[in-house]
Amino acid sequence: MRDPSQALGRAVDFHRKGDLAQAERLYLQLLEARSDHFDALQMLGVLRAQQGRHLDALSLIGAALRVDPSAPAALLNQGLVLAALGRHAEALASYDKALARQPAYAEAHHNRGVALRSLKRPAEALASFERALSLRPDYVEAHNQRGYALQDLNRPAEALASYERALAIQPDHAGALFNRGGVLRELDRPAEAIASYDKALAIKPDYVEALNNRGLALLDLHRRAEALASFERALAIRPDHARALGNRGGVLRDLHRPAEALASYDRALAVQPDSAETLYNRGIVLRELTRFSEALASFDRALSIKANHVDALGNRGLVLRDLDRPLEALASYDRALSIEPDNTETHSNRSCLRLLLGDLERGFEEFEWRWRVPDFAPRRADFAQPLWRGGEPLEGRTILLHAEQGYGDALQFVRYAPLVAARGARVVLEVPPPLTALVASVPGAALVVGRGEKLPDFDCHCPLLSLPLAFKTRLDTIPAAIPYLSAPQDRVAKWRQRLPETRGRRIGIAWAGNPNFKGDRTRSPGLARISPLFSLGGVEFLGLQKDLGEGDRDILRDNPRVLYLGDTIEDFADTAAIMSLVDLVISSDTSVAHLAGALGKPVWVLLQHVADWRWLLDRGDSPWYPTARLFRQPENGDWESVIRQVADALAPA
Repeated sequence: MRDPSQALGRAVDFHRKGDLAQAERLYLQLLEARSDHFDALQMLGVLRAQQGRHLDALSLIGAALRVDPSAPAALLNQGLVLAALGRHAEALASYDKALARQPAYAEAHHNRGVALRSLKRPAEALASFERALSLRPDYVEAHNQRGYALQDLNRPAEALASYERALAIQPDHAGALFNRGGVLRELDRPAEAIASYDKALAIKPDYVEALNNRGLALLDLHRRAEALASFERALAIRPDHARALGNRGGVLRDLHRPAEALASYDRALAVQPDSAETLYNRGIVLRELTRFSEALASFDRALSIKANHVDALGNRGLVLRDLDRPLEALASYDRALSIEPDNTETHSNRSCLRLLLGDLERGFEEFEWRWRVPDFAPRRADFAQPLWRGGEPLEGRTILLHAEQGYGDALQFVRYAPLVAARGARVVLEVPPPLTALVASVPGAALVVGRGEKLPDFDCHCPLLSLPLAFKTRLDTIPAAIPYLSAPQDRVAKWRQRLPETRGRRIGIAWAGNPNFKGDRTRSPGLARISPLFSLGGVEFLGLQKDLGEGDRDILRDNPRVLYLGDTIEDFADTAAIMSLVDLVISSDTSVAHLAGALGKPVWVLLQHVADWRWLLDRGDSPWYPTARLFRQPENGDWESVIRQVADALAPA
């Protein structure tokens, strides 16, 4: 080769222009002429790295460094290749050698910071980025990476300023716009984050990570349909993007489309089989689909990858409870709490399991953790008066007993009002307004007010569901003197006039609970499933259901022997009055069952395989309601067997 320097110049020119084939040809010619040509070895190594052939690149740059062991640029490039191979400690050593030779090498300081971030040494990384910026204040990528290091150090406001500085220098830096969106989300500014992602996407429309994170910011704003569309756009570009698939699964779950969510999680796992988080989320969806054994397997796979995944252990406990394996569930909760002793969800779930097992003393003690669960009814924080815990004297004092959850809970636990009054207290009961007329009949209640009404003066207070703890209730000390509620006589007279005469048995029925309660789908049979009962002779059914589901009116229209009253029932006092005029109440696990039990009315309760804690396990009776008879699913989802049992029990002897 006549002029190697001219050939090298041409090769580098081709390389800069992106014509890698021509550059490669000339580098190889140079090396054929002289195998120890430093620049050809180094530049061909850089080219091989661009081609993704990192081991070849490392070999070539290593050969160049044998020619000149202290060349800063070659040491920098060697570090970049080592970083691409995930060998960050070696990359750091290479950058340090370059800096020993050339201390003012801004690029080496910058890449040293990148290596330190990868080695989880963010404070040192920050120092490296700041050294690079002291040498080159307009170094955009150093500003960008400095923002990353500041986020690692939990300094998001400073990180945002660093990204803003990068963008002031280069407004179309898509990466800095993306990172700015991430830190804005961290600062709870999701609308601004979306705007930043949109700017990045205007510059780089196929920026999959920006589309994915834009979806997350939309979820922060509860704009689920738009978030789903953003994830879908990301997946249209890269169908195997595991994070977008997982996030798509999450939003489909939120949109109550669990089967589609499951399919999305399965696709994510096909790409990334060892994702403990995806396996965990998949288990949650399988539980929602009542595929409990598969859900358990998914949680177990997640735990085989990440043994300390507290949420997976907690949800594993829930699924074991669903499978009627309560002792194993208890062990799973115990494992979760050994890792994270203050996990509120797990404490709350373990308390309910202990109550289900009949361990009321420990169950109600741990049940106090419910106040720390985010989705639970908030503790009344507007009381200056102290909480009564059972030990403090009440003689001559006024106590406020207040409902905290659903109607059924209030109906079940107002039974404690007479016991509190017996301690010498004046009892004020605060309950949801639809209960006030009925609860006025509770013995020992001096005053009943509806929630939201002005409260009288009082000395202390106690939530209704904390009263079993205050009285140290055990199975054999449950206060079950019934009735402790009674229908107002004027309401009874009203309904006696309204109801037609009947010669047969009259049965009140309710088939579903609150549709907004996430567990109602499994605990309520629905009208269609109980409709076979309507063919029984000698029975008139009174529909006590307030909320009708899809198709319920058609079923009622086709069954004239069911007199539907829900549209004309004003409150629970009306329901209680109607119950006083029937022979029997048949109800799913809802407030109607509690009301019938509190009235001392014969009530048959239709229960899922493993029901709510208050119905205990494997019992046909209830220590809370002596007149109750429990009909349980023999297997999960088997309502047909329950209805057959009820039909057989109703049939004439």
